[in-house]
Amino acid sequence: MQTPPPPSPPDPETDIVAETGARIAGEVSRVVLGKPQVVRLAVTALLAEGHLLLEDVPGVGKTTLARALAATVSGQARRVQFTPDLLPADVTGVTVFHQGTGAFEFHPGPVFGNIVIADEINRASPKTQSALLEVMEERHVTVDGTRHPVPRPFMVVATQNPIEMDGTYRLPEAQLDRFLMRLSVGYPDEAVEVEVLRGAADRSPELLTAVTDTAAVAELAALARTAYIADPLYTYAVRVAAATRGHPQVRLGVSPRGVIALTRAASAYAMLAGRRFVIPEDLQELMPAVFTHRLVLTPDAHLRGATAGGVLTEAIESVPVPVPATA
Repeated sequence: MQTPPPPSPPDPETDIVAETGARIAGEVSRVVLGKPQVVRLAVTALLAEGHLLLEDVPGVGKTTLARALAATVSGQARRVQFTPDLLPADVTGVTVFHQGTGAFEFHPGPVFGNIVIADEINRASPKTQSALLEVMEERHVTVDGTRHPVPRPFMVVATQNPIEMDGTYRLPEAQLDRFLMRLSVGYPDEAVEVEVLRGAADRSPELLTAVTDTAAVAELAALARTAYIADPLYTYAVRVAAATRGHPQVRLGVSPRGVIALTRAASAYAMLAGRRFVIPEDLQELMPAVFTHRLVLTPDAHLRGATAGGVLTEAIESVPVPVPATA
């Protein structure tokens, strides 16, 4: 069996990714207290050039995390507050007739930024939510038959409240599949919450310092893609995805796009850890964030109280983990 290469001498490029990622995470952690793994996964999504969905109840710091991540990168950060009356053109932009020139001109919407914060995305109608489908996948917007590319790198950081809450719409499966990860911030423990209260006035994302710029992020993302993934790990990822598709409680399993997302995220995750190769633990740690939101359970499974997380756990346990071959 093919195994990961043995540890090699220090690699300057890997060190750059790990050091810059640690600086970004450290800056974000100044305002998002007590959630180091959530912050680390958010930085992983940034360097994997993937979109991030933050789902949780109001008031636990979803928007703070999104704003803090944007504040650490010097570039074009845009924010859209999604509401029921928001129109698709309010997101993508609109073509208007300019009387002075006698020509139509495109007025870009807030989606034309490097990091776009889509706040409470599931409070807008499905029609408005779908305005993000094209740009999230293809990095351009088509308005009146004309394609308009968005700046690169490009990342959507969306927040949403649980769908059981009033005034929310369920995100379409096709749109969920375009998010690299879905994370839950969760409530802080007692000590962290006391610390938040003690310094609440001094923990605004606006006070954070940008530690890198968009050009550097693009270079780091390119380096992050060079992490080595052994063939057995590709097979392992595919088999776990296949196990979700064949699970009796699943109506829609993990798509091939989801498996690609897992390997992209694993490459960035490994580089952030100072390794230029992926290990099985990287895949296992990322699967809940990358796979869970891509699972659609059957109605009967919902009635029986099954959860996507529980189904994924069963799928992971059913697939043997690759082990290094012995000499």
